[in-house]
This record gives sequence, structure tokens and C-alpha cells, in this order.
Amino acid sequence: MKRLEDAVERICGTQVAATQPLAGGDISGASRVTLADGPSVVAKHGPLTDREAAMLQAMAQLGAPVPAVLGTMQGWLVMQDVGASQRFDDAAWRSLAHALVPLRGAAQNKSFGWHEDYGFRDIIVRNARRANWVEFWRENRLLCQIAALDVSLARRVEALASRLAGLIPEGPDISLLHGDLWGGNVVWNGTRAWLIDPCAYYGDREVDVAALTVFDNPPAAFFDGLALEPGWQDRLPIYRLWMWLVHVRLFGDSYRAAAERDLDALGF
Repeated sequence: MKRLEDAVERICGTQVAATQPLAGGDISGASRVTLADGPSVVAKHGPLTDREAAMLQAMAQLGAPVPAVLGTMQGWLVMQDVGASQRFDDAAWRSLAHALVPLRGAAQNKSFGWHEDYGFRDIIVRNARRANWVEFWRENRLLCQIAALDVSLARRVEALASRLAGLIPEGPDISLLHGDLWGGNVVWNGTRAWLIDPCAYYGDREVDVAALTVFDNPPAAFFDGLALEPGWQDRLPIYRLWMWLVHVRLFGDSYRAAAERDLDALGF
């Protein structure tokens, strides 16, 4: 099965009337699909769509606003269409803060990580379970990047990793993270903020907060609404660094200055 129309028709049980490619997506291309006798849906094709579907379903079970998974087959994922995204305003940020609250309901989990790895193109997002959050972040988010970085940047990241204990908590409250949370992975349809394109795993919720400061500029009211733990601002560069390193590996040295800026702020 290769055609989008074939996959959607088999999953939804109705014919396709029209398709429209959607912008974005580093792993899987997406399209809005109009059905002949029903609402439109969104379909994606890629190597990790089954894993994305499992992440969306785990988030949905906690009550987070994510598109309903309608079905998967042979690399295709068909989901509820939650509408076109509009420009963020204050209402959007308030809605996003509310959207993250249910993910804190994962505290019954006793370890950090996920049951399988994920990925961005050829970069593996390592999710091996750890009982200690410092160990998880050191091994699965920092040290695993070293071999792909140039020597000077790698040494700085390695120095941070060696002194990570005391900079982030060993056992923060466990949340289910979106894992790649930025404005492009949120659909604000004017009524509700929906979370899409997750890279989910269990961890410190401050990771998602840090991710939102990579390309976006949330207002102070957004952070206030989350009631974050004391010292959260000091930890943001540590969590944000992982995203900068991924971008360096994906897109080159244009992102290196941002990584070095956060390392400077941390004293490494």
C-alpha cells in the first residue's frame, strides 16, 4: 500500500474526496484529507507513525487534548482533524497551560523514559528506562550526543554531564512529557490548544517548559499558570541544550551559538 487515499479509505471505511498537504514535519509528512461522507481527517506516513500513535493514545488516556487516533497501517497514521492553527495570543497560551496539566497525572510511573526509542530523521531519541532522572538525562540526552559533535563542543557537554547531579533533581515528580513541545507542535484553533507530533516519555515537566523557550516566547502568565518548582529558570538551559544539540546534528552549525550560549549561562 503506497497511496494516501488507499490508506485513509481502508482505515476510515469511506472514500476520499480531496487531499491537501500540510506544512512542517521533520519525520512524517502530513495531509488534510476530506472524506466523501464525513469530517476531514489528517493522515501521516513515516517510519515511526506506530510509535507516535501509541504516544498520542497515552496522552489521551490522561485527558490531554490530542487528536484521536483513528487507525494505523503500513506506516500510515490517520487522526482526527482538530482544525487549522491560528496565530498565538494570550488565550492560546492560557489554553496551552491548561493542556499540560493532565500530563502530570503520570506520577504512578516509577521510572523515567519510555518503552521504546523514538527518532528525528537519523537521530535516535534514546528512552531507556532509568530510576534516576539525573542518570536518564546524562546518558540519554547528553552523553549519547558526544560522538556526533566536534571536539570542543563535545568536551563542554561532557563537562556538564559530569556535574549534572545537584543541577537537576534525581527524582522530580514524573509527568508524561510531550517531548518536542514548541509552537509548531501546538494547534491553536481559536478555541483550544491541541498537542500534536509528540516525542513522548516520562520525565520532569520542566523539559516541556524549556522546549517552549527554544523558538517561542511565552508570556510570564503562562509560566505563572504552571506553578513550577523553585529554581526552574536555572534548569531551563540544561533541558534546552538537548534540543540545541539535536538541531546542530540535524541542521548544522547555525544552531551551535545557541548551544554555546546556554553552556556559557551554566558555567561550562
